Amino acid sequence: MDNLEKEEWDIEITPKNALFDLKLKDVWHYRDLLILMVRRDFVSFYKQTILGPIWFFVQPIITILIYNLVFNNLANIGTDKIPGPIFYLAGTIIWNYFADCLTKTSTVFRDNAAVLGKVYFPRLIMPLSIVLSNLIRFSVQFLLFILLIIIYLFKGAPIIPNVYLLLFPFLIILIAALGLGFGMIISAVTTKYRDLAFVVSFGVPLLMYTTTVIYPLSAAIAKYPSYSWMIKFNPITSVIETFRFGFLGKGSFSWQLLGYSSILTLFILLIGIVIFNKVEKTFVDTV
Repeated sequence: MDNLEKEEWDIEITPKNALFDLKLKDVWHYRDLLILMVRRDFVSFYKQTILGPIWFFVQPIITILIYNLVFNNLANIGTDKIPGPIFYLAGTIIWNYFADCLTKTSTVFRDNAAVLGKVYFPRLIMPLSIVLSNLIRFSVQFLLFILLIIIYLFKGAPIIPNVYLLLFPFLIILIAALGLGFGMIISAVTTKYRDLAFVVSFGVPLLMYTTTVIYPLSAAIAKYPSYSWMIKFNPITSVIETFRFGFLGKGSFSWQLLGYSSILTLFILLIGIVIFNKVEKTFVDTV
């Protein structure tokens, strides 16, 4: 009896947890599973496609060509004197990473209900695996962005990288955390209200127009001063503008806006984790 009382367990599953218990220790304990899920997400998405990972390049190339034709040539929306393709690519790869993290995380409970209802592991592993697998895609597209910078520099384009490009790792963490936080909140709510999934499907693409993906912040402030505050205080805007400013030397960089985005992102991420961990205990009854 004394031996049983002294026995220690590696994992202890309890029915109740503190509200702000983020279960990060459990995630670290299951890090091997996280790596396997990242690999699964990456391989399964392109396994039955003809072009495979080439789609990493095809999608942004087609997107920036269309943006350049429609917004730069037809609509005559300026790009801060930066060549259209590289201006649009800078905003597109940041936005795509955020949108992919948000939309795929927002359906994680619904898409994995069969697995989550049978096997125990920290549920936070699944949204984290989505963020990390999308990071691979972003990294490949970022290499395309660097290649375009080199090409345009040789052509004499007015591109002036500066010391602010050192903020790049922080910007990626920021945009990943923002997509993860929003995605977990939506995923938790959609376990009861499925209609929200339809709102996300058409709402996220529309949300892009409230950021500076296809236009510079300076142009929005000059042409639409009454509505520019919505764009300016969109937390994604400061990330895109800082990214452009660091790598291209153009943009509206502001420590105040970047600080505001950082604080808001941290708040959304913490709220998302808390809500996600709370809903995971009962989601099987509602999904």
